[in-house]
Amino acid sequence: MAELTGTAFLLAAVIGSGIMATRLTGDVGLQLLINAVATAGALVALLLALGPVSGAHLNPAVTLAMLASGALPRSETPLYIGAQVAGACAGVVVANLMFGLPAINTATVDRSGGGLLLGESVATLGLLLVVFGVVRSAPRQWIPVAVAAYIGAAYFFTSSTSFANPAVTLARTLSDSFAGIAPASVPAFLVAQAAGLVAALGLIRLLFPAPDTIAAELPRPYEEDPTR
Repeated sequence: MAELTGTAFLLAAVIGSGIMATRLTGDVGLQLLINAVATAGALVALLLALGPVSGAHLNPAVTLAMLASGALPRSETPLYIGAQVAGACAGVVVANLMFGLPAINTATVDRSGGGLLLGESVATLGLLLVVFGVVRSAPRQWIPVAVAAYIGAAYFFTSSTSFANPAVTLARTLSDSFAGIAPASVPAFLVAQAAGLVAALGLIRLLFPAPDTIAAELPRPYEEDPTR
């Protein structure tokens, strides 16, 4: 429920702020800034609120990386991913309805090309590197801030505007708005994200001398905070 709820609110923030931005201004740069700030703000709040319950992955790529590191049981992985995808779709539907649009309004925004796909791979790799790197180098309370800061920045420094999340990618096909993505563009985006995930797992293992210990340090569902 935490993964479903959190991902729903995340997508409501992504889609809702995109729609609001286009209604407030015709400046595309300012629209992107509004979208990025709203997404990053919502993300840090959601990660702080829901992290103690489920770990607040809100992203199948993060969940799969946790599985690969040994921090999440194989039996729980499909439940996490299913909840994330369902929550993401629900969040988009709610955002559409909040702004007077049809509940499902198939996106027509084409996002294709080698540069965008490279950007999406880079965005996914960087996100996972931040998640695992901060766990190893700083108190885990910094994870929400670091992740939100990275996503906010990656909106601008990646050509794809940093989806970096398969559930987000699938759900954004349901809104023909500023943050939408045409269904035809989705398969290539998912492949690019998978490539970023594989590269991240290799880089994490290379950078950290004892990568297997990450599993013991990553946030687990319902884990008691020893600092309290």
